[in-house]
Amino acid sequence: MHTAAFVQRLARARIGATFNFYREGGAADLRRARLREYLEVHARCSLLLVGEAAGYRGARISGIPFTSERQLTGEGPAEATATIVRRTLAELEIEALCWNVVPTHPGTERSNRRPTRDEVGAAYPFLAELAAGRRILAVGRLAAAVTGGGYIRHPSHGGAAEFRAGLLRFAAGGRL
Repeated sequence: MHTAAFVQRLARARIGATFNFYREGGAADLRRARLREYLEVHARCSLLLVGEAAGYRGARISGIPFTSERQLTGEGPAEATATIVRRTLAELEIEALCWNVVPTHPGTERSNRRPTRDEVGAAYPFLAELAAGRRILAVGRLAAAVTGGGYIRHPSHGGAAEFRAGLLRFAAGGRL
């Protein structure tokens, strides 16, 4: 995969009514640069951890899946899911490339919504490109349905312990 071309295609993409923060907004250039660097650093990861969609406090601002601005810079909004996912991956020493079924943000500046079937379809080529040759772990039911990957409970709404247990089973070589 040619990372710069992938990020440029993503920036040009129209994925339903989602907000493409790689194209729009004052920090779009910064988010594209961060994503390019992130994808290059994780290019050799054999594991792809896939969530539902970019969150309004997470990737919409940081440009990196399952990552909040506060995790990158110490400032800006924190996002609970990003904090739990990154902390658990580090604790269990699991290296993974993180992505979302829909890499752009469905929702508003202050809310998330579930992506539509058409948005999932429009975003699928990006997921398929990153999934090629990798083992997939799906965080949440939508990601599991789309990818067919091993299901891990999403950490939101009280699911942090189950998320950790799912990753622990994977790290120990168990079935998901």
